[in-house]
Amino acid sequence: MRARTGRAGAAVLTALLAMSMAACGGGDASDGDGGFTVGLLLPSGAIPRWEHSDKPLIEKRIRELCPRCTLRYANAENDAARQRDQVTSMITKGAEVLILDAADTRAIRSSIQEARRAGVPVVAYDRLAEGPVSGYVSFNGAEVGRLQGTALLKAMGRDAEGGTVVMMNGDPASPNAAWFREGALSVLKGKVKIGREYDTEGWSTDGAHANMDAAIAALGPQRIDGVLAVNDAVAAGVISALKKAGVRDLPPVTGQDADLDAVRRIVAGEQTMSVYKPFRSEASAAARMAVALGRGEDLDAIATTTTDSPTTEDIPTVLLAPTPVTADTIGPTLVEDGVYTVDQICTPPLRPACERAGLTS
Repeated sequence: MRARTGRAGAAVLTALLAMSMAACGGGDASDGDGGFTVGLLLPSGAIPRWEHSDKPLIEKRIRELCPRCTLRYANAENDAARQRDQVTSMITKGAEVLILDAADTRAIRSSIQEARRAGVPVVAYDRLAEGPVSGYVSFNGAEVGRLQGTALLKAMGRDAEGGTVVMMNGDPASPNAAWFREGALSVLKGKVKIGREYDTEGWSTDGAHANMDAAIAALGPQRIDGVLAVNDAVAAGVISALKKAGVRDLPPVTGQDADLDAVRRIVAGEQTMSVYKPFRSEASAAARMAVALGRGEDLDAIATTTTDSPTTEDIPTVLLAPTPVTADTIGPTLVEDGVYTVDQICTPPLRPACERAGLTS
């Protein structure tokens, strides 16, 4: 995946797309207020953000931008074949534009080609799928990894000098996993020893627990100075495995997505940090792209850069900036942005820790 700033190719791509949609009846460019159907396809229910944040935010923003539009929703539950069937069903039932977060970015390629033949543009959401996608919205994955690596080194302190880190990466089917890893290694390489490294299929908490069990068995629980956990679901598995092994003084553990349970672990001192990706901004950009494409418009006013995938060049792109979250910054990031209330975070057992973190008084 390569992001770049050239716009000429993007303009040609979107102009051709608009012509194709008009020929195939795939949009209503003549009536800016006309309604159409947007299909939303998300990859799984295992990570809380998809159902709790992204779906409702996208629905809300589409209603604001296009009151007469309707939205169809499907969740692949980490099943690539199921998602391919869902794409076909969406097209058959009249969806005129799709927002797609691919369960498997390679396996979905034929379905995106099917959508293109039907005159249905596809906005790749959060993960860049292969095939002729018309737009792409995500966060800068390399920066996510850099934030995690930097926070891990800081939390390790003196142990960072030649210390041993376990890397718990994401699902190899997602290009984001490699993107996060690359960013993290740009900070960690040459400063720590990577004692063990694991991929986590399906970004599964149970899979992460099993992988961490293996790391503990191989290295010994006291020889792990830090864990680069790719996201909060993986961090949950890592921490549960460490506790099961009898580790009372937990090493620093990173995360991503600012899930509510992870925020509580950060307050409790079990997880070092997470990465907050303002889902409202991501959802809004995807909804804007979908509505524009559904109306036969180009994406020049929305996209800020372009990206090349293994199959497609100059995809109009919005890449957003992530923010690190620690116990000290939960208030000014997550609470002030309205992601969670203090009452949601500070359960009765956490009240003393919340007070120390400045969340309550």
